[in-house]
Amino acid sequence: MTEHQSDRAQFKAMAEGTQDDWMKIAAASVAFNRDLPNRVLAHLQMLAGDCGGFAVDRLEHSLQSATLAHRDGMDEEYVVCALIHDIGDILASASHAELGATIMRPYVSEANHWMMHNHGIFQGYYFFHHLGLDRNMRDQFRGHPHFEYTARFCARHDQNAFDPNYDTMPLAAFEPMVQRVLARPKNTIYMRPSHSAAAE
Repeated sequence: MTEHQSDRAQFKAMAEGTQDDWMKIAAASVAFNRDLPNRVLAHLQMLAGDCGGFAVDRLEHSLQSATLAHRDGMDEEYVVCALIHDIGDILASASHAELGATIMRPYVSEANHWMMHNHGIFQGYYFFHHLGLDRNMRDQFRGHPHFEYTARFCARHDQNAFDPNYDTMPLAAFEPMVQRVLARPKNTIYMRPSHSAAAE
């Protein structure tokens, strides 16, 4: 769909913007925001092919993590977090957990966001000592309300998701879940407190 000049804001600096300008911008954002799940899924597929030395590629690991979570009876939001948890590997290889958590933050619970944000440190329990790092780095968070939740994610649905012979569910099985979880933000600065979602 082609956007006409009349559908665009006319200001050259935000300080000059009018309510009419911002209504045009809000209207234009509807389709773009609605397509977020598809953009996330497309980016997730970019993890395919690179094993990074592991027995499976990054996409297979993500799918396997989500499959393990799903078969363990975890709720849909958690399963989608498991699917997305390493999406930052491509653009933020030195801080991948934080990038994935940032993408999901408006759409998930505080516990799931905290788990995603910190899973890199918690996952280190299983391998940091082989690299001369402190495997107990996660202990800095002992006593935190989400410590055990995150440790359990790593133990049950992350560190054990590298099996090339596991009958992993295909990405298509998770696509409807991603669409539902990312359909509407729960928490964003672009949403008025009295509304449950940003403009659609």
